[in-house]
Amino acid sequence: MKVAVSSTGNTLDSAIDPRFGRCSHFLVVDTGDMSFESFSNESISLGGGAGIQSAQFIASKGAVAVITGNCGPNAMSALSAAGVKVIIGQTGTVREAVERYKRGELGSTPAANVEAHYGMGGGGMGGGMGRGMGGGGMGRAMQTPQAGFSSPTSSSPVSKDEEIRLLKDEAQDLIRKMKEIEQRIGNLERGG
Repeated sequence: MKVAVSSTGNTLDSAIDPRFGRCSHFLVVDTGDMSFESFSNESISLGGGAGIQSAQFIASKGAVAVITGNCGPNAMSALSAAGVKVIIGQTGTVREAVERYKRGELGSTPAANVEAHYGMGGGGMGGGMGRGMGGGGMGRAMQTPQAGFSSPTSSSPVSKDEEIRLLKDEAQDLIRKMKEIEQRIGNLERGG
Protein backbone atom coordinates (compact mmCIF):
# COMPACT_ATOMS: atom_id res chain seq x y z
CA MET A 1 0.00 0.00 0.00
CA LYS A 2 1.31 3.46 -0.88
CA VAL A 3 1.01 6.55 1.32
CA ALA A 4 2.21 10.04 0.42
CA VAL A 5 3.85 12.31 2.97
CA SER A 6 4.51 16.04 2.65
CA SER A 7 8.18 16.44 3.40
CA THR A 8 10.87 19.09 3.81
CA GLY A 9 13.42 16.84 2.10
CA ASN A 10 13.86 13.73 0.00
CA THR A 11 14.58 11.02 2.59
CA LEU A 12 12.57 9.06 5.14
CA ASP A 13 14.41 10.96 7.87
CA SER A 14 13.29 14.35 6.53
CA ALA A 15 10.80 16.32 8.63
CA ILE A 16 7.16 16.39 7.68
CA ASP A 17 6.37 19.65 5.90
CA PRO A 18 3.39 21.25 7.66
CA ARG A 19 1.98 22.38 4.30
CA PHE A 20 0.40 19.97 1.84
CA GLY A 21 -0.01 21.90 -1.42
CA ARG A 22 3.15 23.94 -0.99
CA CYS A 23 5.41 21.39 0.66
CA SER A 24 8.98 21.05 -0.56
CA HIS A 25 8.75 17.35 -1.48
CA PHE A 26 6.36 14.44 -1.57
CA LEU A 27 7.56 11.03 -0.51
CA VAL A 28 5.40 8.16 -1.74
CA VAL A 29 6.16 5.28 0.60
CA ASP A 30 5.28 1.61 0.17
CA THR A 31 4.20 0.60 3.68
CA GLY A 32 5.09 -3.04 3.04
CA ASP A 33 8.85 -2.60 2.72
CA MET A 34 9.35 1.15 3.36
CA SER A 35 10.72 1.67 -0.15
CA PHE A 36 9.88 5.14 -1.43
CA GLU A 37 9.99 7.59 -4.29
CA SER A 38 10.78 11.26 -3.72
CA PHE A 39 9.30 14.02 -5.84
CA SER A 40 9.99 17.75 -5.72
CA ASN A 41 6.68 19.55 -5.47
CA GLU A 42 6.30 21.46 -8.71
CA SER A 43 3.17 23.20 -7.40
CA ILE A 44 5.05 25.03 -4.63
CA SER A 45 5.33 28.32 -6.52
CA LEU A 46 1.91 28.45 -8.15
CA GLY A 47 -0.04 31.63 -7.49
CA GLY A 48 -3.16 29.55 -6.85
CA GLY A 49 -4.37 26.00 -7.15
CA ALA A 50 -1.31 24.42 -5.52
CA GLY A 51 -3.43 22.19 -3.28
CA ILE A 52 -5.53 20.90 -6.15
CA GLN A 53 -2.48 20.28 -8.37
CA SER A 54 -0.69 18.51 -5.53
CA ALA A 55 -3.76 16.39 -4.81
CA GLN A 56 -4.02 15.34 -8.45
CA PHE A 57 -0.32 14.47 -8.49
CA ILE A 58 -0.63 12.33 -5.35
CA ALA A 59 -3.68 10.54 -6.72
CA SER A 60 -1.78 9.81 -9.96
CA LYS A 61 0.93 8.06 -7.91
CA GLY A 62 -1.56 5.57 -6.47
CA ALA A 63 -1.41 6.73 -2.85
CA VAL A 64 -4.35 5.64 -0.69
CA ALA A 65 -3.59 8.21 2.01
CA VAL A 66 -1.75 11.49 2.56
CA ILE A 67 0.08 12.26 5.80
CA THR A 68 0.70 15.97 6.37
CA GLY A 69 0.60 18.79 8.87
CA ASN A 70 -2.17 20.85 7.32
CA CYS A 71 -4.55 20.58 4.41
CA GLY A 72 -6.78 23.30 2.98
CA PRO A 73 -10.34 22.92 1.69
CA ASN A 74 -9.52 22.80 -2.03
CA ALA A 75 -6.89 20.10 -1.62
CA MET A 76 -9.16 18.21 0.76
CA SER A 77 -11.97 18.21 -1.81
CA ALA A 78 -9.67 17.04 -4.60
CA LEU A 79 -8.17 14.29 -2.45
CA SER A 80 -11.59 13.13 -1.28
CA ALA A 81 -12.85 13.05 -4.87
CA ALA A 82 -9.88 10.83 -5.76
CA GLY A 83 -10.59 8.51 -2.83
CA VAL A 84 -7.40 9.46 -0.97
CA LYS A 85 -7.66 9.63 2.83
CA VAL A 86 -6.10 12.65 4.54
CA ILE A 87 -4.28 12.48 7.87
CA ILE A 88 -3.45 15.91 9.28
CA GLY A 89 -1.69 17.31 12.33
CA GLN A 90 1.42 15.18 11.91
CA THR A 91 4.96 16.13 12.92
CA GLY A 92 8.32 14.40 13.20
CA THR A 93 10.01 12.56 10.38
CA VAL A 94 8.41 10.87 7.40
CA ARG A 95 9.60 7.50 8.72
CA GLU A 96 8.02 8.07 12.16
CA ALA A 97 4.70 9.09 10.61
CA VAL A 98 4.57 6.10 8.29
CA GLU A 99 5.37 3.79 11.21
CA ARG A 100 2.49 5.34 13.20
CA TYR A 101 0.25 4.83 10.17
CA LYS A 102 1.30 1.17 9.87
CA ARG A 103 0.50 0.60 13.57
CA GLY A 104 -3.00 2.01 13.03
CA GLU A 105 -2.37 5.02 15.27
CA LEU A 106 -3.45 7.62 12.69
CA GLY A 107 -6.98 8.39 11.62
CA SER A 108 -8.13 10.33 8.59
CA THR A 109 -10.24 13.46 8.67
CA PRO A 110 -12.98 14.64 6.31
CA ALA A 111 -12.37 18.36 6.91
CA ALA A 112 -9.62 20.85 6.14
CA ASN A 113 -7.79 22.28 9.13
CA VAL A 114 -6.53 25.50 7.53
CA GLU A 115 -7.99 28.13 5.23
CA ALA A 116 -7.49 28.14 1.48
CA HIS A 117 -4.05 29.45 0.41
CA TYR A 118 -2.37 28.47 3.70
CA GLY A 119 1.39 28.36 3.32
CA MET A 120 1.64 30.89 0.50
CA GLY A 121 3.95 32.94 2.69
CA GLY A 122 2.47 36.36 1.98
CA GLY A 123 -1.00 35.51 3.23
CA GLY A 124 -2.43 38.50 1.40
CA MET A 125 -0.06 41.08 2.83
CA GLY A 126 -0.05 43.55 0.00
CA GLY A 127 2.34 46.30 -0.91
CA GLY A 128 2.40 49.17 1.51
CA MET A 129 0.78 47.38 4.45
CA GLY A 130 -1.53 50.37 4.73
CA ARG A 131 1.13 53.09 4.62
CA GLY A 132 -0.40 56.19 3.15
CA MET A 133 -3.78 54.52 2.87
CA GLY A 134 -5.27 55.57 6.16
CA GLY A 135 -6.62 53.20 8.77
CA GLY A 136 -8.68 51.17 6.30
CA GLY A 137 -5.70 50.12 4.20
CA MET A 138 -4.19 47.93 6.87
CA GLY A 139 -7.41 46.01 7.36
CA ARG A 140 -7.67 45.20 3.68
CA ALA A 141 -4.03 44.23 3.32
CA MET A 142 -3.88 41.81 6.25
CA GLN A 143 -6.51 39.23 5.47
CA THR A 144 -5.45 36.60 7.98
CA PRO A 145 -4.41 36.71 11.63
CA GLN A 146 -0.82 36.71 12.86
CA ALA A 147 0.58 38.79 9.99
CA GLY A 148 -0.29 36.41 7.21
CA PHE A 149 -0.41 33.03 8.90
CA SER A 150 -3.71 31.26 8.54
CA SER A 151 -5.12 29.92 11.74
CA PRO A 152 -6.84 26.55 11.79
CA THR A 153 -10.55 26.62 11.05
CA SER A 154 -13.09 25.77 13.69
CA SER A 155 -13.95 22.47 11.98
CA SER A 156 -10.76 20.95 13.37
CA PRO A 157 -9.60 22.83 16.48
CA VAL A 158 -6.01 22.55 17.57
CA SER A 159 -4.52 23.09 20.97
CA LYS A 160 -2.40 26.07 21.90
CA ASP A 161 0.69 23.82 21.92
CA GLU A 162 -0.16 22.51 18.44
CA GLU A 163 -0.63 26.04 17.10
CA ILE A 164 2.72 27.06 18.61
CA ARG A 165 4.37 24.03 16.99
CA LEU A 166 2.79 24.86 13.62
CA LEU A 167 3.98 28.46 13.83
CA LYS A 168 7.49 27.34 14.78
CA ASP A 169 7.49 24.95 11.80
CA GLU A 170 6.39 27.78 9.52
CA ALA A 171 9.12 30.05 10.96
CA GLN A 172 11.77 27.38 10.32
CA ASP A 173 10.51 27.01 6.75
CA LEU A 174 10.73 30.77 6.23
CA ILE A 175 14.28 30.82 7.58
CA ARG A 176 15.23 28.02 5.17
CA LYS A 177 13.63 29.88 2.26
CA MET A 178 15.42 33.11 3.19
CA LYS A 179 18.75 31.29 3.17
CA GLU A 180 17.97 29.81 -0.25
CA ILE A 181 17.00 33.23 -1.59
CA GLU A 182 20.12 34.87 -0.16
CA GLN A 183 22.27 32.13 -1.68
CA ARG A 184 20.62 32.57 -5.06
CA ILE A 185 21.10 36.35 -4.90
CA GLY A 186 24.77 35.82 -4.05
CA ASN A 187 25.19 33.41 -6.97
CA LEU A 188 23.55 35.86 -9.36
CA GLU A 189 25.68 38.74 -8.10
CA ARG A 190 28.82 36.65 -8.66
CA GLY A 191 27.68 35.91 -12.18
CA GLY A 192 26.57 32.33 -11.50
